[in-house]
Amino acid sequence: RRPLSRSSAPVTLYVVGDRLGWSIDDDRARLAATAKRLGYRVGSNALLPFRRRQAVFQHNHFNALQPRWLDSSHRLGLSYFHGRPGTPGYPEFDRAYGALERNAERIDRVQVTHDEMYELVTGAGVPPDRVFKIPIGVDLEHFPLGPPRTGEEFVVGSFLKDGVGMDEGNEPKLLKGPDTFVAVVARLRERIPELSVLLTGPARGYVRRELERLGIPHRHRQLDSRDELARTYHDADVCLVTSRQEGGPKAVLEAMATGVPLVSTRVGQAAELVRDGLNGLLADVDDVAGLAAAVERVHADGDLRARLRAAGRETAEANDEERLDRHWARLL
Repeated sequence: RRPLSRSSAPVTLYVVGDRLGWSIDDDRARLAATAKRLGYRVGSNALLPFRRRQAVFQHNHFNALQPRWLDSSHRLGLSYFHGRPGTPGYPEFDRAYGALERNAERIDRVQVTHDEMYELVTGAGVPPDRVFKIPIGVDLEHFPLGPPRTGEEFVVGSFLKDGVGMDEGNEPKLLKGPDTFVAVVARLRERIPELSVLLTGPARGYVRRELERLGIPHRHRQLDSRDELARTYHDADVCLVTSRQEGGPKAVLEAMATGVPLVSTRVGQAAELVRDGLNGLLADVDDVAGLAAAVERVHADGDLRARLRAAGRETAEANDEERLDRHWARLL
């Protein structure tokens, strides 16, 4: 029998996560909800091994760019959040980008979250009309605005995973900048005696060990799901992001939504969503002094905190999940 043309309309959309129970699976659940709002039929992934010629979207491009999927009959979409080839210590970035270059015509849709990745993906040969810049949004229902913080402690919050693997995370995932984070809070501790650190997320062993070594007060909240994050944001005075590469990070809009002033490196969508001094504060990657100075400004200036809180919430509202539906409608 002659095989069906790839132009035949797919019957069902399958959104594939990584089954680690954290960020990528959260992306999967949110895109599935978006697709359903837009009227698409979203299938159960348990049935996918028995289906052919369907539409499959994956937020983990490292998994998507494997022979299992590239050699399949499915239409393929993926997110290319980060992974600059040539990054020291990350040969998987080169392998993934090489696979993208070799299969550029095979990929039907790509989501990127910022201009650098748009240029990277189109530079690999993916036709520009298949590449869509859509930020990682925020569900305002799950991340409501909290009350202004009061109290004697000044709490620096870190809401991500920055260790290798999903266990203790004693080996640092340097792309997330945990070493920079520790250096920044060590400097701040000398200038803000009431400083403490609030951590969430799996695999925070490296940061916890370093904070203990330095004698910096901290606590680590183990969460059963990302749905529990919002109330933890409400206990922070500032959200500090020290990553070296990012697709998001999600903490950018989550902090803004919950009313927590944001200090971030110029990475991922932070570089495009944050207007320095208006809805957040930015510093260059690995700029320990600049990041520490930005946190000190938040600590010292109540008017600045109020401005960042108000403008940040406006930015989060503009990037609420449902307000991004129109962009996903074009991609899907």
